[in-house]
Amino acid sequence: MDLGKVFAALSDDSRRRVVAELADAPTDGERPCGSFDLPVGKATRTHHFRVLREAGLIDQRHHGNGSAVSLRRDTIERHLPGLLPLLVRELHERED
Repeated sequence: MDLGKVFAALSDDSRRRVVAELADAPTDGERPCGSFDLPVGKATRTHHFRVLREAGLIDQRHHGNGSAVSLRRDTIERHLPGLLPLLVRELHERED
């Protein structure tokens, strides 16, 4: 895991939100890419998922007309312990 790529990926609010929402989910299953409420267009959304995937934070699978993502929780926790709880806390603080 390249820390430079990880921190660059997490420098964007929308990408941090995606990782935080995946980390905060009750299960580690896949989530459709279109289910994230991001204030961006389709091309930018696609770019965000590519950056997260290339940083090693998510896996992405294509299903017919759409795709779904899942968090690489074990990898993240192994290389950056404590990161996911920080992102989830930030997510909840923004919602309050």
